Amino acid sequence: MAKTGIDTHELITPSPTMFAATDNLAIRTGDAWALVGRVLLGWLFFINAWPRLSGTGGFAKYLASLGVPAPELMAWVATLIELIGGAALILGVASRYAALALVVYTVMTIVLAHRYWEYPAAAQMAQYFNFLKNLAITGGLILLFITGAGRFSVDGWLRKRST
Repeated sequence: MAKTGIDTHELITPSPTMFAATDNLAIRTGDAWALVGRVLLGWLFFINAWPRLSGTGGFAKYLASLGVPAPELMAWVATLIELIGGAALILGVASRYAALALVVYTVMTIVLAHRYWEYPAAAQMAQYFNFLKNLAITGGLILLFITGAGRFSVDGWLRKRST
């Protein structure tokens, strides 16, 4: 039977000898760390969207102030992307699709909302840190897209069932 998916152990490449002391630890615990990383990234999106299920009025006004067309609709679209994408990462289901969708979404938030150079001097530093935070989140999502959810996930369970 053809192999499907990528084993996270195959993605953990050996370090140069002088930095290899933690290689075995990474290989032995990689699936657990993938779970922790997935849950932390997913929770960030999920918990941000959850309160908006009761109404997106304030968020829609914010989007309108950014010049987003159809802000009421886009507020619901963004809420659903964050909620479903976050839940998918937490559970580890369709993780690569969720990570990729959230990469696009996060880059869009950087472009729309964190143009720190356009803010007044007093607000630039806070926006700059939000810009950098979202870049870092994007980096984590890209790594998750590459590595997949790991063994402790719905994806891992489904992969094991299909072999």
